Amino acid sequence: MERGQEKLAISKLVFELTVSGNEAGDLDNLLEHLFLLMQEHRDIPVESRGAILLLNPRGKYFQVAQFGMPPAWDNTLDWEELKLPEPGAVERCHTKQVSYEDPNVGAIVHTRVMLLPLRVEGRYIGYVTLFVPMGYELCEVYEDFFSDLSRALSGLVQRTLSMETLRIRELELEEARADAIRSLGVASEYRDNETGWHIMRMTNYAQSIAKAMGLPDDQRDLLYIAAPMHDVGKIGIADSVLLKPGKLTDEEFEVMKKHTDIGVTILEGKDELIKAARDIAGCHHERWDGKGYPNGMKGEDIPLLARICAVADVFDALTSARPYKEPWSVEQAHDWVMSEAGKHFDPEVVRAFDTSMPEIMRIRELYRDDIIDPKQVLTLPPIRHRENEWIPWDESLSVGIDVIDEHHRYLFDLVNDLYQVVIKKRGAREVARLIKSLDAYAKIHFRSEEQMMNHYAFAGIDRQLHQHHAFEEKIAEFYEELHANPLVAQFDVLSYLRSWLIHHIRVEDAKLVELTHS
Repeated sequence: MERGQEKLAISKLVFELTVSGNEAGDLDNLLEHLFLLMQEHRDIPVESRGAILLLNPRGKYFQVAQFGMPPAWDNTLDWEELKLPEPGAVERCHTKQVSYEDPNVGAIVHTRVMLLPLRVEGRYIGYVTLFVPMGYELCEVYEDFFSDLSRALSGLVQRTLSMETLRIRELELEEARADAIRSLGVASEYRDNETGWHIMRMTNYAQSIAKAMGLPDDQRDLLYIAAPMHDVGKIGIADSVLLKPGKLTDEEFEVMKKHTDIGVTILEGKDELIKAARDIAGCHHERWDGKGYPNGMKGEDIPLLARICAVADVFDALTSARPYKEPWSVEQAHDWVMSEAGKHFDPEVVRAFDTSMPEIMRIRELYRDDIIDPKQVLTLPPIRHRENEWIPWDESLSVGIDVIDEHHRYLFDLVNDLYQVVIKKRGAREVARLIKSLDAYAKIHFRSEEQMMNHYAFAGIDRQLHQHHAFEEKIAEFYEELHANPLVAQFDVLSYLRSWLIHHIRVEDAKLVELTHS
């Protein structure tokens, strides 16, 4: 290729990549488009395979996109083995012969790669790696060609990073608003005799019911944020009524019923989220047969999310201990809810509640009020087996304490959900949302485990506390790294979670079995 042809070719290539190569921010598509365009230049000796490698803050390369080769989680090529130069050590594109052990063939493989440095805002962040024939060296014209291509690809990667970071910022604004609403709901619960776990159980029961009913994701998201506000109006009820340990008189019950009207007043506004919370707070004591309060609404006139919360709230209240009553058994509460279909509750919601019972019983154990009993035997209905789990649960991971095993299974579910989000390219926004969910539940699990260890005087509690806090700090670190490089952080956190979780269960939590012997 002559210099004039080179300039024309690179100009065309860069233009086409910039215009259409990365519209959706998908780097796999960018590489596919790059290789399709390079096929037009048959004198460019590049194989039809390559990858984008980006560095994490600790200097480790992660494969974040690929063409003609397996994705990172299936790739047997360990990029760390190739001993690639740090970006910036070589400013222009260059070739390098590398060797690595390929377990598929059981031998050392020798190959040659071309490294195109990626530079964003003056920082070298990684390479586009192309495979070339053995012995190939860049001539001056091709060196200029690929150096120009390197700069073009850097701009496109930067655009993707900026788009993903913006989506995370948008999520944070939404989460900050949702957190403020949730905090108000939690504050109302702490004025009552109920615990903060009631909110967690009731909200997750409602989510399970909504999922069984086939509600779309946007409605379930609204429900998850708004459900904790169901009793926000209790903030305005006098302590003499709200905290009375015995049965309320008729007059006192009339006062208590006003919490629905107070909730509606507090949640005034036209915003979709506020409206959903207002509907739930004002209508979750309405009845399907029209005999509820405050307005005697009937049937489908009652907002759907309020009908769902009515079932979730009553079931948790029936199965929870209170100073003025003993808890009902799960079977008694389930049978009563079923008997109230068409009277107290929407029959469709009740059917979904019945379908959701295996998951509801699991939620009840995950968010329990009391200290975990190491000797408790759980007899939960089987949960539907998930297909293609990245980290499958097997009985060799059992620590011998049923409740702790159930906690661990749920953590595995969350990690597998995160993996699905990454491989299906749902974006950094969804990754950030799931990391926050995983962090929140890990803290619930850790505090419950620590409460049990402290109660039963477990000798290794200090080591466990240290590891739990270290894990929480690491997850917070990954969440912050999502802002700097969301493409790397999502692969980095998956790698960390898989290795940490399995190691912690097998090495540390396995020691908890001694509590079953005391």
